Amino acid sequence: MNYIQTEIDGVWVIEPKVFSDARGYFMEAFKEEEFQREIGPVHFVQDNESKSTFGVLRGLHYQRGAMSQAKLVRVLQGRVLDVAVDLRRQSPTFGRYVSVELSADNKRQLFIPRGMAHGFLVLSDEAIFTYKVDNVYAPQAEASIRFDDPDLGIDWPVAPEQMLLSDKDLHGTAFKNAEYFD
Repeated sequence: MNYIQTEIDGVWVIEPKVFSDARGYFMEAFKEEEFQREIGPVHFVQDNESKSTFGVLRGLHYQRGAMSQAKLVRVLQGRVLDVAVDLRRQSPTFGRYVSVELSADNKRQLFIPRGMAHGFLVLSDEAIFTYKVDNVYAPQAEASIRFDDPDLGIDWPVAPEQMLLSDKDLHGTAFKNAEYFD
């Protein structure tokens, strides 16, 4: 696998080696020893999967405090724009974001460390999105930042009127009022 550090410390794009022939393809999606050597020790405890249609935006989500989660995300079908926002107050990239297109075709993955808000926007007719987390879901620690917060200025490639959002995401907090990580 090829590990590419993004402009935000700790956020990595991972490109697997894909072996294709007339039968299809084979790839290693996750190899713990290699992952820990390249990125560091992370113990994933749960895998999640969602299916969404064009324009669905899920995020920007995070869990506060000790319930924070690191994520390793990828797309099994379709394509999405995946976004991670740095909420670590001491980070030189605090308040900045990185966005990466993930698709079934490019097979890229994105590793997002603890201390980040995360979201994705579906760009294809349908997408199946899967991710590993290193901490269980804790509804009492759940938080959401508005996807269109002007302080973040995320460049979403779909007009807001074409987006489908949950009530939680429509009413997320402003970035300036979010809980940050120390």
